[in-house]
Amino acid sequence: MDDTPELDEPVNLRFLRRLITVLTVVMIGGLLLVVGLLVTRFYGQGPDVPESITLPDGQSATAFTKGDGWYAVVTDGQQILIFDALTGQLKQTITISTD
Repeated sequence: MDDTPELDEPVNLRFLRRLITVLTVVMIGGLLLVVGLLVTRFYGQGPDVPESITLPDGQSATAFTKGDGWYAVVTDGQQILIFDALTGQLKQTITISTD
């Protein structure tokens, strides 16, 4: 014989229990989505450098920034190349010393 009494839950309690379960699943899914987007954004293929920029042979860009009338590219050869925004001409090269 089964001595456990049958508990009839009120409809409101059953609805609340299902609502909390659904909200928990949605929150976990949202957290996984945010973490996934952060990982794919930060571990991408490097900076988005415009196609019009030509770097010296064997150099690849590790960072790119743009200012008023200029833009700069940091290369994997430990150099900062500063270009004129209008002409695209190389204005200055700064070598980074790693002491």
